[in-house]
Amino acid sequence: MKSDAYDDLDRALVHALQLDGRAPFSRIAEVLGVSDQTVARRYTRLRTTGAVRVLGLTDPAVVGDVVWMVRVQCLPDAAVPVAEALARRTDTSWVHILSDGTEVVATTRAASGQDSDALLLRKLPHTPRVVGVSARCVLHQFFGGPLGLVNKSGVLSPEQAARLAVPESDGSAGSEGSAGPLTAEDRKLLAVLARDGRAPLTELAAATGWSQSTVRRRLAALRADGTLYFDVDQRQRIFGLGMTTVLWLSVPPSELAATGQALADHAEVAFACATTGPNNLMATVVCEDVAALYTYLTTRIAALSAVRHMETSPVIRRIKGPGPLPPTPHDPSRLPS
Repeated sequence: MKSDAYDDLDRALVHALQLDGRAPFSRIAEVLGVSDQTVARRYTRLRTTGAVRVLGLTDPAVVGDVVWMVRVQCLPDAAVPVAEALARRTDTSWVHILSDGTEVVATTRAASGQDSDALLLRKLPHTPRVVGVSARCVLHQFFGGPLGLVNKSGVLSPEQAARLAVPESDGSAGSEGSAGPLTAEDRKLLAVLARDGRAPLTELAAATGWSQSTVRRRLAALRADGTLYFDVDQRQRIFGLGMTTVLWLSVPPSELAATGQALADHAEVAFACATTGPNNLMATVVCEDVAALYTYLTTRIAALSAVRHMETSPVIRRIKGPGPLPPTPHDPSRLPS
């Protein structure tokens, strides 16, 4: 059941924002059949209560970053401070504490192997109360990023979704509208959008020193070549979901692509990727409750005949989602610099 705190209009608005995070309220209102004021009021309530954040993020594959899935084993009393210290880093996202209370899993990205070495080989292994670190390089993403679990909700009709969706680009180098290399001003623009994907043009212009028309053109170019996409970080209970679980699967290489795509098509899968390591397929699944997770594992996962081994790790606390960490009270725990 959906949470009584949110209704179908809230869910439709979240779905609309996932399809186009910067869509004008007037266009969303027209598609949803309500007034502009109603959409603006609903969005303001969701945003100010922390239920929804629209984030402008960069696609690591397009900008050339390497993505790692990092598993950190801690002493029993260390998981929370280690996770919080990881979350404060600008190169991490999706920091979770898993069900045994001693393991932290996080996504980190770096522009070079040297940057990856700094965290994975020098900082984490020498962090007090960390007893083990393993990292898996993400080789291919089957689902996640701009696609979003919300797009599997079916809240909007296909016709409504088509009216809101941003046309896809092939992102090929040198194609018309390609954004080209990122400049210092681009990075200032992207830093603002990572905190608030719907930041007004006036704020973006002030951050970059550009005119509003230049900001508008640059946004269009960055979106067109796939550098920039928009994601909605929302409370799971808006859609009646309450349990997030990380799956680590082992699949023969010859079956990896087909199994990964089949996994990505599951309504419960929020993220799926191929990785290095013995468990070469990783997924994050979101279910209503424990009973729903059991049903999912014994039906949809059980039907994936290529899976040779599976490790299931429910998330007991999310410390960080996509994008920058929202402001929090000072915490003295730190990773070594």
